[in-house]
Amino acid sequence: MRKILVLVLALSCIGPTSALAQSAKHGQLRQHQSATQVWDEQAAKWVDVESFWLSFASGHGSRYWGKSDRYPEYGQVKQTDTVLIELAQGTCLMEFWHSRWRRANDVRRWDDGFNAYGGCPFVFD
Repeated sequence: MRKILVLVLALSCIGPTSALAQSAKHGQLRQHQSATQVWDEQAAKWVDVESFWLSFASGHGSRYWGKSDRYPEYGQVKQTDTVLIELAQGTCLMEFWHSRWRRANDVRRWDDGFNAYGGCPFVFD
């Protein structure tokens, strides 16, 4: 009887967490213990925003220009290149799309909350 009770308690603790992860969508944001996290489908776990951006930038097949407070020279960039732009307010992943720099979230359509995160609300100021 005691073994069954322990098993039921264990499953009740695991079940909701597993269900939450399964219902999360790639690029979905959440607040967890005062930190913003993103569901990364490839890693199958919640990660911090910058890790999510770096994983995308390094794995989507285009050039990643690194983390910088300046954009790469216009004549050298190509469609879907990325740069993690640094502003006083924080960072924001930018993607070169249709001949101009855009927030990666505006191209990829992850969670709308990305546009309010870090430096993203300020990249066009």
